[in-house]
Amino acid sequence: MSFVALTWMNCIRRHLLPKARFLHTLQVLQSEQILMSPSLASLDLPDIWTPNYSCQSSPAILKSGNEQTAMVLDGKLMSTEIRSKIADQVRQMKKCLGKVPGLAVILVGQRKDSLTYVRNKIIACEEVGIKSLVTELPTDCADADVQNAVMRFNKDPSVHGILVQLPLPQHLDEEKILDALCLEKDVDGFHPLNMGNLALRGREPLFTPCTPKACIELLIRSGVKIMGKKAVVIGRSNIVGLPTSLLLQRHHATVTIIHAFTENPEQITSKADIVVSAAGVPNLVRGNWIKSGATVIDVGTSPVEDLSCEEGYRLVGDVCYEEVVKVASVITPVPGGVGPMTVTMLLVNTLDSAKRMLNFT
Repeated sequence: MSFVALTWMNCIRRHLLPKARFLHTLQVLQSEQILMSPSLASLDLPDIWTPNYSCQSSPAILKSGNEQTAMVLDGKLMSTEIRSKIADQVRQMKKCLGKVPGLAVILVGQRKDSLTYVRNKIIACEEVGIKSLVTELPTDCADADVQNAVMRFNKDPSVHGILVQLPLPQHLDEEKILDALCLEKDVDGFHPLNMGNLALRGREPLFTPCTPKACIELLIRSGVKIMGKKAVVIGRSNIVGLPTSLLLQRHHATVTIIHAFTENPEQITSKADIVVSAAGVPNLVRGNWIKSGATVIDVGTSPVEDLSCEEGYRLVGDVCYEEVVKVASVITPVPGGVGPMTVTMLLVNTLDSAKRMLNFT
């Protein structure tokens, strides 16, 4: 096993806790539907289902250099297109009902990355007209303090989505806190019932976790076929790795999960048509890990010291971009790939929750 793989393994060990068949065709009306991803229920009907959704316009791409072969997906541009449709529906809701969707965020502590993520989410809400509320709690707060904040938002009729910014300080019981969320307001999709329904065929969660949902939307908008393809997910966290693998299975991919104890991860990954990396280890995935023409979705975002940058660091993905961009056919950059789409999926989930609660169609 390579030194890089061993390094990743050690890092993960330190940081991660342990009916009858019918031919069904999906009709996607671009003028009415915000996302291109089909509903999970429609995917579950028959094994012979063939999707007929298509991107009416060319996928948003970034220009590549002479040595690059991959189409580089522009997550910012895709997000802008989706957010425009969200804003239109929010304005229509306000005009018809005099109400707008509301998103509540609970932030514990002063982690720099969490502060940045929350700020980006609040800015995104403002852009599309969604009301945002933020409750900040000290790092040393108790489980009961966070649960009380959750319960207040559970009872607030103006709040349609609740987000507990993760990770929480280690002394807090994350599972117990997430269990307290009202299922109908769990726009992050982390409630056990939402996760359970994602795992079971014939069921559909009220909300799909935002980052996995962003990955699927990126694949579909770029014209990448998922059904029948070999997919590898690197990482098995409850936030990204696990739900992404479940979602890819629901789209009929053959999925393999790479984790800290996987033997020969390079060999396994090199056979995949689709690679989604969510390990949080800079430059883990090298060019020789990827087969020619594969699609690579880089979820990882790690700060690496760089004194030439004003902040003193730069963001780096799990994928060694300079190597993989010469081998893959499709790749997402870091930053500017999955990140903007993840925030946009949160807006979509919040809007969907408000529409459901307010009976607005």
